[in-house]
Amino acid sequence: MSETKEDFIEIDTMSVDQLAGAVVLILGAVGSLLLVIWQSKCHCKVNLCYLFQCERRPPNEDEMKSLKEQAKKMKDKKDKKEDISKKEDIILDEVESQKTPRLIPKTSKELEPAPAPLPN
Repeated sequence: MSETKEDFIEIDTMSVDQLAGAVVLILGAVGSLLLVIWQSKCHCKVNLCYLFQCERRPPNEDEMKSLKEQAKKMKDKKDKKEDISKKEDIILDEVESQKTPRLIPKTSKELEPAPAPLPN
């Protein structure tokens, strides 16, 4: 078979910024895949081009205890924030119900309470 010019597909040349973008996208995809594998709690070995090997095993009992303690501390902090917000709401309700009457000037030196608002 003789190959002619019509048998080939012609591709436009790539600029440097397009090449850099393609490299970044590929490296990001590979990095994301490795991150998912590494953060999983399953037993896995990663062998990258026979240069180095990484191994990830599930946490042992000591690590699990420390993880439980960290989770408990985070839950306590969240509960404290909720308690504080509830107390703030109670205080704001009390302050709102105990508002002092607004004073309006009668003359330049005297003040008298404003009339009570009309009920709806």
